[in-house]
Amino acid sequence: MNTQFLQLPQGKIAYDDAGQGPLVICVPSMGDLRGEYRFLAPRLVEAGYRVITMDVRGHGETSTAWSDFSVAGVGADILALIRSLDAGPAVVIGDSMAGGAAVWAAAEGPDLVSALLLIDPFVRGEGQWLTSLLFKLMFSRPWGPSMWTYYYSMLYPTHKPEDFAAYTAALRENLREPGRLEALQQMLAASKHASEERLPGVNRPALVLMGAKDPDFKDPEAEASWVARELHSCYTMIPGAGHYPQAEQPEVTAPLVLSFLHQVSGINEGTHVTPTRAE
Repeated sequence: MNTQFLQLPQGKIAYDDAGQGPLVICVPSMGDLRGEYRFLAPRLVEAGYRVITMDVRGHGETSTAWSDFSVAGVGADILALIRSLDAGPAVVIGDSMAGGAAVWAAAEGPDLVSALLLIDPFVRGEGQWLTSLLFKLMFSRPWGPSMWTYYYSMLYPTHKPEDFAAYTAALRENLREPGRLEALQQMLAASKHASEERLPGVNRPALVLMGAKDPDFKDPEAEASWVARELHSCYTMIPGAGHYPQAEQPEVTAPLVLSFLHQVSGINEGTHVTPTRAE
């Protein structure tokens, strides 16, 4: 597909647009590309959805010169993209930090967001100077892109896609471009407080999907349950999956995503999966 761009005051957002039907916006995690959804997006298009996959600030083909790389900045881009498409409201799917950005967007633009599907979401936590310094040292040039892709490989604990070597090579080359590694550093160090404080203001259907072996969380199920409880919603654990279940186990994740989409969009197709209600 040909990349499309949304021009905003500080830069441009790159995205793909495929399919017809209810609008779904797929937002990748920090340090990754919109290709993170390369296995999920075609399944959603085939099921009758219009699917937008975007690159977040500083990543992929999106520009790098932004003053804000926080969840609020990315959340504002999500809302701007939905407005520009004039096809909302949209279900927003966000992975990792993009889950926090999706929460921010739903609270700030409830007329534009119909539901949230949060995958291994980071929606809380303060930026700390020591952590920021550590990340800056670990992911500095010239070794930073290779260090990141080494760490990235550990987020797939059970199964790596057949194209994993080619995909991570492209990711590494993207991070070598001017400004992109620096954008990642700023995202890693940014506070998630803006999403955490907006959790009570979200009044939309939501589902949390969490990889049971996600190494980014000390207790993945406890975190999934907490986020779901704060959103008065449900969660589903994906056994064996790490931080990117939609790419590591698409054959398991896609039916869960589609079941939720069918319920919130009114499409009565296939078998609905009942997730765990957070208590």
